[in-house]
Amino acid sequence: MQFKAALLLLIFLTACTVPKPPVAPPQAAIPSIASPAAPFAVSKWEMLPDWQTTDLQPAWAAFLQSCRALNGKPNWQAVCTRSKELAQPDNAALRAFFEEGFTPYQVFNSDGSSQGLVTGYYEPKLAGSRVRTERFRYPLYAAPDDLLTIDLGEAYPQLKDLRLRGRLQGKRVVPYYNRSEIEAGKAALQGRELFWVDNAVELFFLQIQGSGRIELPDGSLVKVGYAEQNGYPYVSIGRKLVETGELKLEEASMQGIKDWANRFPEKLPALLAQNPSYVFFRELPNGLAAPLGALGVPLTEAYSIAVDPRTIPLGAPVFLATTHPNTAEPLNRLVLAQDTGGAIKGAVRADFFWGFGEQAGIQAGRMKQGGQMWVLFPKGAEPALSQ
Repeated sequence: MQFKAALLLLIFLTACTVPKPPVAPPQAAIPSIASPAAPFAVSKWEMLPDWQTTDLQPAWAAFLQSCRALNGKPNWQAVCTRSKELAQPDNAALRAFFEEGFTPYQVFNSDGSSQGLVTGYYEPKLAGSRVRTERFRYPLYAAPDDLLTIDLGEAYPQLKDLRLRGRLQGKRVVPYYNRSEIEAGKAALQGRELFWVDNAVELFFLQIQGSGRIELPDGSLVKVGYAEQNGYPYVSIGRKLVETGELKLEEASMQGIKDWANRFPEKLPALLAQNPSYVFFRELPNGLAAPLGALGVPLTEAYSIAVDPRTIPLGAPVFLATTHPNTAEPLNRLVLAQDTGGAIKGAVRADFFWGFGEQAGIQAGRMKQGGQMWVLFPKGAEPALSQ
């Protein structure tokens, strides 16, 4: 009965990712849930475009950041310990390190294709204040106290990596408030305001990026980062604008959407409400050189990516073969899977971190490229492949 209840809860909360209070393991055997075939195929180093000539130095700095989070995990201890023995390695030494310690596996989609979507994200800067004023009237909220995160995998290993989010209504767990309900004041968020900013669409894109900096009236900058999310799936407002004929497909970039919002401010609330997902923030230490990714380490500009962790292990080196935004110029390099994102779903799917500022935002907004991916697994920790 407990297993059925968990599944009913999962169906009821559909796209919400939610945890559950600790539950005693059921006495009866739980029906096995078949795992999909691993979307990997063993590859060779010569199959990685430009592997012999790519500069590995920037990726090495990002790899050392990954090791800060992975060093205690058995599959990663050996390679991370060995990395400490390399003093100022050149590209030849780094290439030998990866070739001797890792095996490349190409990633495939569920339909067997190897091409996927590569988008970009960045760390934006918004004008804001710690107090509400006539100018600064759009709030960044900290995570609410009544938001529950239910990890079903703690009770049922078959549901590993499945988290649901919701709230208590009496003795029942129900979905948390969606964006429209939060904007209407239904959530208990009074007093949870971290900052107030002056632009609703910029705040919306801050939620998509997951981190940013707030420039206060005195000119100082404060870093903010992802804290929690209300559990609803991300819905692309760019796609909605294309579907309704407001924008052409080629116009539905981040900048194109911002331009549309400036032209039609009266239509903006209804558009934003079509994405029920809502992100809550936390203030980060100013000493951080870069925003923290889901791995818990600072991201490296142009060498960190966000992935779907259901397929790509967080922290792993990934060789990415794609192109620069709006061009056919190759962008082939070793990057590190150090972040996740609500819109990053699927095996061959990556979000490329361009860094901080206006130029990074331009590159991120333009990036919608095809690409291929190879995950580098430590030798001895390769994925099990279907027969």
